[in-house]
Amino acid sequence: MSGLPTEVLRPRPAAILSPIIDLLCVGGLSIIVLVPLLLSGRDQLEFVSLGALAGAQILVNMPHFMASYRIVYRDKAMILRHKWATLGVPALLVLYILLAFRQAQHGPPLLVGLLILASSCYLAWHYTGQVWGMMASYAYLEGMKYEPTERWLIRASLRFLLAWHVVWAVHIWFTQTSVAEPAWVEPLYQLVTAGGAIAIGLGAAGLVKVRLRAGRWPPVRAMVAWLAIFVWYLALMRWGLAGLFLVQLFHALQYLEFPARVEFNRAQRRNPGSAARHMLVYALVLLGVSVLVSRLVPLGAMSSVATLVGNQLRSVMPVLFLAFINIHHYFTDGVIWKISNPEVRQELFAHLEAAGPAAAAVQTPPRAASRKRKK
Repeated sequence: MSGLPTEVLRPRPAAILSPIIDLLCVGGLSIIVLVPLLLSGRDQLEFVSLGALAGAQILVNMPHFMASYRIVYRDKAMILRHKWATLGVPALLVLYILLAFRQAQHGPPLLVGLLILASSCYLAWHYTGQVWGMMASYAYLEGMKYEPTERWLIRASLRFLLAWHVVWAVHIWFTQTSVAEPAWVEPLYQLVTAGGAIAIGLGAAGLVKVRLRAGRWPPVRAMVAWLAIFVWYLALMRWGLAGLFLVQLFHALQYLEFPARVEFNRAQRRNPGSAARHMLVYALVLLGVSVLVSRLVPLGAMSSVATLVGNQLRSVMPVLFLAFINIHHYFTDGVIWKISNPEVRQELFAHLEAAGPAAAAVQTPPRAASRKRKK
């Protein structure tokens, strides 16, 4: 799928929420927070309390899961239209979880470990794909498109990061368990880490090509999204699972404003006078459901798989539940942000209709936040 079909000019500022909020959510806030921490040379994040992480988990991470469920399970027609994502995947995951829990009762939790690794692979695809979705969306908002070569270079840089994330997850899994790490894992990890320089070069080349062709750089919000994911992975490399906890929060923040925009546009269409009140109720419901879900997934299960080493069954089920949410979220996003869904497409960009004929000229806007862009 091409990123942007036509070049258009729109009155500015064009934004999902507002230019400043977009900039902070898309990666600006994560750069402000993580870069000084990385430059400080800290090897541990001991100053981050478990209570603060738990609060951030409830306020940001869980709502980003619940917001996607709000869209994909909003009515029977949507559920039946996408039965694989809404019914098939959850059913298969439940069956697997039951088998994994039973197997963990009688030996090392190997099936649990496999599900964690699968969840990590999906997460890698999700992180990098969402960044590309952000870059395409913010280019669209400012009337810019990426030509095929530019798009290939930028996405290739993200594919390098995807490979790094997968190998990092394998490496971390072995370091957090009593299972001996195969001899090939460490050399492969070092190799893909060195490949980060290639990723930077490819992405930078794509951005420079846009500048040379169009006479201007891609939008700042798009470039910040690309830069932020490199900062995220530096945090993972430095702080391991503790870094993942922080990065997941910034990833969730990057995502949240898109379903919020869909919800607000829908409320505005139904009753403009009560849209603000509707959004307050929406936020409170998301937060309330997130609190309930978070009680099922203890903080320790979110931050480490080391609890599985001793085959502690009380820790197995929360970890399985978390893996369920992460993997299923990948599939629900594949439904939500497909441009083949005209209802979601219209709802996401409905607020741009006031931009006039230039906005109408774009018949096929990009998906907003996806790991799932396909040509």
